[in-house]
Amino acid sequence: MEGLVVSEAKLVVVVPPSMSKRIPEAVLQELSFHLFKYNEIFGGVLLAYDIRIDGKEAGVLQDILPHICVSLSGNLLVFNPKPDMLLEGTVVKLTPESIHVVVLGFASAVIVDEDIREELEYVDGRDGEVYQSKYHKHHVIKIGTVLRFQVKSLDEDIIHICGSLAPTGTGSVKWLEKRNMGTQMLDSTKGADGFIIGGMLSDL
Repeated sequence: MEGLVVSEAKLVVVVPPSMSKRIPEAVLQELSFHLFKYNEIFGGVLLAYDIRIDGKEAGVLQDILPHICVSLSGNLLVFNPKPDMLLEGTVVKLTPESIHVVVLGFASAVIVDEDIREELEYVDGRDGEVYQSKYHKHHVIKIGTVLRFQVKSLDEDIIHICGSLAPTGTGSVKWLEKRNMGTQMLDSTKGADGFIIGGMLSDL
């Protein structure tokens, strides 16, 4: 999935003197506070970190408060979706006007009817609410489906994504992978001149 980035980082965490004997605990508390929140310092939503302490230095903050500056370095896993990226999430709600998805267990996304391609139509039948392709009967989107969709925009304050199913490479991940696997198998049976070997067609 796009939008996930592992980056090297050098950070400085400010710790009060009262935590001078518990520096690692104070650093973890500060980093944990920023998990699953959008932060420009990290370049997106911080999902995980692997950090080591490089050093510490005492000082005075804004000429008033004493503090300890703790230097850190390590790797950060950041979620930073951009327009036109392809994301995957689990469908949690369907309506005639929209499809609602949760990405990575915390980010919400919605795809409204104007961004759902005409091929996919809403059906409320015996098996419940689904979106089904008019042209591929096995391409079905229902609650619990892992959905691949394109990013239109991101509300950074509430980590809410507006998505699209307009591109043909979007939809049920399970169906897309089966279709791609079938295409690859077909390609592998073709001869040098593009004819299928072992079938009814041959290079005459």
